[in-house]
Amino acid sequence: MENFTKLDQPTGRSIYLDGKEYLFFGGTSYLGLATHSEYIELFIAGLRQYGVNNGTSRNNNVQQAIFDKAEQYAAQRFGFEAALLLSSGYLATQFVVKALSKEGELLYAPSCHPSLWLDANPNVADDYTAWSLQTVDYINQSEETSFVIVSNSLDNMKPERYDFSVFAGISATKKVVLLLDDSHGIGVLRENGISLAKRDFLGKNIELIVVASLAKGLATDAGLILAKDERIEQFRKSNFYSGASPSSPASLYAFVNAEKIYQKQFEKLQENIRYFSSLSKGYLNAIANFPVFSSNDISLYARLMEAGMLVSSFPYPLASDPLLNRIVINAHHTSEDLKRISHAIGIY
Repeated sequence: MENFTKLDQPTGRSIYLDGKEYLFFGGTSYLGLATHSEYIELFIAGLRQYGVNNGTSRNNNVQQAIFDKAEQYAAQRFGFEAALLLSSGYLATQFVVKALSKEGELLYAPSCHPSLWLDANPNVADDYTAWSLQTVDYINQSEETSFVIVSNSLDNMKPERYDFSVFAGISATKKVVLLLDDSHGIGVLRENGISLAKRDFLGKNIELIVVASLAKGLATDAGLILAKDERIEQFRKSNFYSGASPSSPASLYAFVNAEKIYQKQFEKLQENIRYFSSLSKGYLNAIANFPVFSSNDISLYARLMEAGMLVSSFPYPLASDPLLNRIVINAHHTSEDLKRISHAIGIY
């Protein structure tokens, strides 16, 4: 089997190995920004203006303006009162989980990303709907009054969208923080938005905090926290935050100045998703407006490789489980690319 683990090239629309081109339908650069020529030029402009990195604390008396500007921009763009940026999504999620663990009992949803784990794997049952109903009952019947519900905003592997409206059934006497990791959905599932389309189930007793790695769809090496003003100010005063070097200022410069590029890539991505969905005709597992399509056909990876196409393929959710093949559509793919992979799968 070909070894794609030591590449000296970007993972864009095509990957070359031993002189052969493979169309790449994997990774997490859903909007194609990581290899977009205009976006790269913005990053280079940011390098020229701010340098390669800024290895000082955000509490230092000498600061670059881009950090505050990017936080204000992110809060406005994604519909929150305030935002905080750290150097990675992992750091952001660990920071928030550790801080919230002191405020109430942590209740983990199924398939939470490891960056959300406080210690070991929470080992929750796989059925999200059953878990959410049980969680509402558990909170309402508990003598405790403060809880932290921790969940991914969606399962990007199957894929599957989660319904959080069930939490409207939580008693108003309980104080709940709903912490969502939206790394795969932010700016991808909904234009300039988080994956959670409606928030009307959030009573005054339920506080929403969103964390995300921006390194996926938005091609920005940073971890983002979105929350209300008071919460962000609390986080900003933490030693955890003040002791960490910030994310790349050049990356944030591109993030802030790429709105027109993002707009075009978002529209192209959604166009590609709709077109590929029409070709696949329900043969693959998928959810609306999301660029991941999966199949439990264990022979699919080898067939696609033979046809010059590379997808993600690994056992899921456990190492002992059958192979799950994931086809990831991105904004760089052409209609001919999508027809080609559909023919190779045998669905068009």
